[in-house]
Amino acid sequence: MKIAVALTVVVMVLASSIAFAEIKPCDELKGEIDAKLQAKGVVNYTLEIMPADEDTDHKVVGTCEAGKKKIVYSKGKAK
Repeated sequence: MKIAVALTVVVMVLASSIAFAEIKPCDELKGEIDAKLQAKGVVNYTLEIMPADEDTDHKVVGTCEAGKKKIVYSKGKAK
């Protein structure tokens, strides 16, 4: 019985790690976030893709490319 429980746990951990390791392209995620903001009626904002280790004062609204980059939101249009 303990072996069955242990095997089930191992399978669940492997399945979740495979889903977690999925790499989403930044442009795709940025487009999804942009569509959600537009659907909510948000105007005058900028979404920017930047390296994950770069400091910013803006709100991080997503990460992509396996955590190597982040998408930040700021009010106002890009300059």
